Amino acid sequence: MRHGDKLNNLGRKTAHRKAMLANMASSLIMHKRISTTVAKAKALKLYVEPLLTKSKTDSTHSRRTVFAYLGNKEAVDTLFKEVSTKIADRPGGYTRILKTGARMGDNADMCFIELVDYNENMLGGKSAAKAKASRRGGKKKSTTANDATVDSTETTTDETTKSE
Repeated sequence: MRHGDKLNNLGRKTAHRKAMLANMASSLIMHKRISTTVAKAKALKLYVEPLLTKSKTDSTHSRRTVFAYLGNKEAVDTLFKEVSTKIADRPGGYTRILKTGARMGDNADMCFIELVDYNENMLGGKSAAKAKASRRGGKKKSTTANDATVDSTETTTDETTKSE
């Protein structure tokens, strides 16, 4: 029985699971967005968010701790130089899971997992949506009747020029 077992084993032995999550976390930090299954994304979220929190304090100890989890120097450098400056004021929730549907071969639920502060479409969409919103009770335009009469006169003049 698995009473109180919070860890999703993902059908893998411990060493395989740790290596997979370390590689996925490194890829997420380097590329800012990766495509994976929903189960792996949820496990990765639990794995990478404490590392992102630890990267806010740039000390030798925190760098060594993060390197022990990731095992990739380039990912650690990217995390402490680029990512930590962007997430410095965020109190948590550094990743977002966007479901994309089922995989063609085995019907597995697929998704994107991304760093929240790096999705330009989502960040820009908020300001554009607020600017685009309008109130309901505005003055109605009554130019449709005028447009119809203009269109009918243009077609008659076009037909007369063609027949001549």
